[in-house]
Formats: sequence, C-alpha cells, structure tokens
Amino acid sequence: MIGVWFLSLLPWRAWPVAPDMLLLVIAFWSVHESRRVGIVVAFIFGLLMDVHDVGPLGQQALTYSIVVYGASVLHRRLLRFDLWSQGLHMLPVFFFAKLIGVLICAWLANFWAGWSWIIGVLFTAALWPVVGWILLLPQHRMDHADANSV
Repeated sequence: MIGVWFLSLLPWRAWPVAPDMLLLVIAFWSVHESRRVGIVVAFIFGLLMDVHDVGPLGQQALTYSIVVYGASVLHRRLLRFDLWSQGLHMLPVFFFAKLIGVLICAWLANFWAGWSWIIGVLFTAALWPVVGWILLLPQHRMDHADANSV
C-alpha cells in the first residue's frame, strides 16, 4: 500500500480524469482484508493526500473514509461476486464519495470544477478487476503450489 501511495504522489494524479489508485487499493483491501484495512487507515492516507495536494484539509480523508465505509457495508455481498461485478457494485460508492468531496471543495473554494471528475470515477471502478487480479495474484500462486504438493 505504501508503494501505491508513492505512485499517487506523482503529478499525473492532478489530472481530473485520472483514477484514484490509492483509493482503489484501500477499498479493495478493506473488502478482502477488513480486519487489517479499515476507516482509520483510509483516514490517515486521506490526510496524507490532503497535505500533499495542498487542498482543504480533510477532504480526501472524508472521501476515503466514505468509500471504506461503503465497502465495509457491502463487504459480505461483494465477496460473493467476481471482480467485474464487484467493480460495478463499488461504482456508486466511488461516485457518492467523490461527489461529496467535490461538493465540499466547491463550497469552500466557491468554484465548481465541472463534471469531468465522473470519468475518473468510471476509470477507478473499471480498474477494480485489474487491480484485484494483481493484488490477489500471490494468493492464487500459493493455492496452486498447495494443490501441486498434495
């Protein structure tokens, strides 16, 4: 997760249609490892991103916390589906959390950024299966190694 945080510090993240990879990884692990990654981890990484982005302090922290809360509410349901369906289930959660963040930023800055951020939300949800496959790859390798040893 630290590596994805470093990746999120690169300037491409400032592009409005860029997916939020750190949010995606935190949400994924909050579904698949809910005891280790929760709202506190999301809030801390959100604060770190707030400090890096020099935006309103707490905006990203709130967004990340809302997504992790939504993921924990859908936790049992999401585990019954494949990664593509999980991404579709998480799309409204990503949208609602980003909408709250955009509305707070618009209220504080008195400036509406437009609707281009929706494309970033769609990219984030579309990357759920790819990121999920990559993050679950070590577990699949261990399952295959255990199956071959028996």
